[in-house]
Amino acid sequence: MKAILLKMFREGVGRLIALISFITTPAKVKRTPEEQEKVNSIVENMSLYQYFACPFCIKVRRTIRRLNLPMEYRDAQERGGEHREALEKEGGAIKVPCLRMDEGAETTWMYESSDIVAYLNQRFDPEYTTAENKT
Repeated sequence: MKAILLKMFREGVGRLIALISFITTPAKVKRTPEEQEKVNSIVENMSLYQYFACPFCIKVRRTIRRLNLPMEYRDAQERGGEHREALEKEGGAIKVPCLRMDEGAETTWMYESSDIVAYLNQRFDPEYTTAENKT
């Protein structure tokens, strides 16, 4: 009984965090159409394995939204679902968030929300790139 109540509490808090995140959605990075098209073509080979109400997944989704990255989200929460199975078999663990990056024949699986956010900022945030070039 305790496990069920704990799961319901976690899910409820997660959904509340998702609602607050939706209400306080960050503004998107603005790029020229050419720059955005280039970003879109890179992001075509990426996908985020996530749970809707996971606070760490919400953190990564907010970064993806802010960076204006049209990335595919894959729900890995459903037991026996195709995305959960792929995450376990190909990624090595059922742990979210997980960024999957396909580059040619090589696939990289990146776990840890802070690592994913840092990677996306470094690769796609024009302000991060500008600040880095000034140093």
